[in-house]
Amino acid sequence: MQEKTPLEIKEMMASNPILKIVDVREQWEFDKCHIANSKHIPMGKIPDSIDYFEGSSEYVIVCHHGIRSRTVALYLEQNGVNNLYNLTGGLEKWSDDVDPDMEKYR
Repeated sequence: MQEKTPLEIKEMMASNPILKIVDVREQWEFDKCHIANSKHIPMGKIPDSIDYFEGSSEYVIVCHHGIRSRTVALYLEQNGVNNLYNLTGGLEKWSDDVDPDMEKYR
């Protein structure tokens, strides 16, 4: 797993249209705001969704502040998933650096 800043993730998204963004927050958080075209798999559902993470795809794991997503990325890595990136600072930092129109919440 690698840590990537919001600006680095934005660049990756521009150069890799099949990059998969996985949002591990709760439903109410996802409903408030999320990165377009991201896949919502709440943290508690990750073990049941391990088959989603297959092949040579690259995955960016996202949460509110980057803590839950780091935990999920480490879990996935321990279970054989490669090509994982954690969005450092989460959507809070994403809204500061990339999308200032994104709704913030506490």
